[in-house]
Amino acid sequence: MDHKARAFVYAFLSRLFEKPLGAREIEDLLHREELLETIGPKAYRYFQEVPPERLEEELNIDFSSLFIVNSQPVETLVLDSTREILVGLQNPVMFFYFEHGYEIDMNRTHLLAPDHLAIEFGFMQNLAYRQEDLVACRFLREHLLQWVPPYLLAMGSVAQTPFYQDVCDFTIDFLFNEYSHLGGVCDGS
Repeated sequence: MDHKARAFVYAFLSRLFEKPLGAREIEDLLHREELLETIGPKAYRYFQEVPPERLEEELNIDFSSLFIVNSQPVETLVLDSTREILVGLQNPVMFFYFEHGYEIDMNRTHLLAPDHLAIEFGFMQNLAYRQEDLVACRFLREHLLQWVPPYLLAMGSVAQTPFYQDVCDFTIDFLFNEYSHLGGVCDGS
């Protein structure tokens, strides 16, 4: 997969984990059958069989239950037993961003944690655009692969909609494929 395609997938995943899908995003997905099929067969069938207004309601409820009410996709919340969000350069992800010239203005986002999955995927999108494969490989190894697969396995098992079940599986597969794709670069790190 080329850098632009990888950047697209990261941008897409960043948006999926940022907030519930709205009517416009659902309409876009309905017209992108190939993308839905790539996410997974259950997601594709679900989008074909359920009316758009019901899709929005069901997906909003499922997203909120999975990623807001019961658990948040924030690295330090998942990995740190104190269940506290580390701020500033105390946060290992924020330090990694800083180390690699990636600045996040937390005042310009509704996400309150620099290690929220949507922001981490935004970072990976940026790295793919800049073709910084070595940094991407390190971030995958040191951060994303440490917490995202077990987190999404758990979330996928309790997801109520076929869409989020497949999104969880797709994301895990994508991250492992990405790491495998970058393998040659990683070996030199």
